Amino acid sequence: MHIVDGVLSMPVLLGSGVLALAGVGLGLRALDESSIPRAGLLTAAFFSVSLIHIPLGPTSAHLLLTGLMGVLLGWAVFPAICVGLLLQALFFGYGGLTVLGANTLNLALPALLFGLAGRAALARLRPAALSWWVVPLGALVGAGAFAGSALLVAGSLAASGEGFWAAARLALIAQLPVALIEAVVTAAALRLLWTVRPELLARPARAC
Repeated sequence: MHIVDGVLSMPVLLGSGVLALAGVGLGLRALDESSIPRAGLLTAAFFSVSLIHIPLGPTSAHLLLTGLMGVLLGWAVFPAICVGLLLQALFFGYGGLTVLGANTLNLALPALLFGLAGRAALARLRPAALSWWVVPLGALVGAGAFAGSALLVAGSLAASGEGFWAAARLALIAQLPVALIEAVVTAAALRLLWTVRPELLARPARAC
């Protein structure tokens, strides 16, 4: 789902870059000593799983795990994804440096929104009901964050010119099957966490 260098228009690059920078700043303020190891682990997981991809013109299809990251990190998902994307661009030429802000925003914003919504829903459920609802909620968060990123990627391409409209449609349609896999993986991960480390599903620190 990464967009490569040389595709997006300057207004899209600048606008998404400013928003991504703001998100990274808020995410860094939300990090504390207890959440840094978790952020590092999830960044490594994102870095590894998203390297296995299928090229689709100016973008690609692959798993993200961003919904899971949003639930566990909150605002810190912005710097976590940004670091993962930066390392991929530097070491493997995957994505690019000029589109780092756009890719960060496209992946982190839906992760944040669906992660916080899923976290709030889990907090409102009674412990007895959580064992039943954590799986469908996890699936919804995983698929929703992934689909949200696909929409933002398609929107970024479409906003960069009519020449990218066909690529935007392809990018959106091709991601739908992957969203189902993302839903299953996220649901399974949250179910496991609820079983072995339920304290990790407490509300994350808010950005100040």
